[in-house]
Amino acid sequence: MTVAALLLAYAACVGTLGSRMLGRARWPARAPLLAIVAYLAAAWSVVAALGLAGLTLAVHATALGGGLSNLIGACVLRLRGAYATPGGATVAGLGLTLAGAVVARAALTAVTHLRAVRQQALLHAQTVRLVGHRDPALGAMLIDHAQPAAYCVAGPHPTVILTTGALKALDPDQLDAVVAHEQAHLACRHHLLLAVARIGRQVLPFIPLMRDTDAQITRLVEMHADDAATRARGARPLATALVVLAAAGGPAQGLAAAATDAMQRIERLLGQAEPLGRGRRQVLRVGVAALALAPVLLALTPAVVALVLGRIPVT
Repeated sequence: MTVAALLLAYAACVGTLGSRMLGRARWPARAPLLAIVAYLAAAWSVVAALGLAGLTLAVHATALGGGLSNLIGACVLRLRGAYATPGGATVAGLGLTLAGAVVARAALTAVTHLRAVRQQALLHAQTVRLVGHRDPALGAMLIDHAQPAAYCVAGPHPTVILTTGALKALDPDQLDAVVAHEQAHLACRHHLLLAVARIGRQVLPFIPLMRDTDAQITRLVEMHADDAATRARGARPLATALVVLAAAGGPAQGLAAAATDAMQRIERLLGQAEPLGRGRRQVLRVGVAALALAPVLLALTPAVVALVLGRIPVT
């Protein structure tokens, strides 16, 4: 019961305070990929904490640290004890319901979301191939449209898409920078990171961290792609291209070059903020790992204590 309460308290604290702490931090703009991992680790640690809280209510926490046979035996003993104790069956039932609901909702949401996104991306890529033509020199599909736009669609047929309006509005350096930005989205599989964030938001939509994670990762993947595109070409071509494309946006299933916080990204590119130092980056990595492992460590604490005290025989 104590472990379950700790896990629920952890989920409540991280789910409410985590979004404020990460939102106020200034380092994410200097290390976008690390910030993405931090948001996802924090958000999904809340999901894990809720699932493990239900499991520890149904099964004694010390059994979670043993093997499968210990866990099955503990389940049998727990069920016997639950029905022999007034109210015990209710607590165990609530625990199993909570754990089962979290796992089932996460699995169902993931399957439904990924299938829908895949179908949309496939349909969009097929449509682009019908109405556009491939430019081998640019490595992109061209669509005849006066509005300047550049975006990419991931999925079974990853595609960078440009309009003829973008070709007319951008000079060669700007065009190369924009294509490199979109190719970075595809190479880094940013669509999968966005999918993980959006699945978490759909699983627990009432938790502030889940909503913020979705919004922040949408912004951070653009910064990460900006960094990848400017390593070889410098920041100015991409920054000026964003000014031209700022009024245009890609479709919902695309990652558009200027669709998210264009002005903030332009200021960031031209400001040339220094990347995080190695020491601070290592400290943040340790913190992110601690967030990811915290629910499991809390759930296994009784097993570790019992092992240290010799209550669980070591073979």
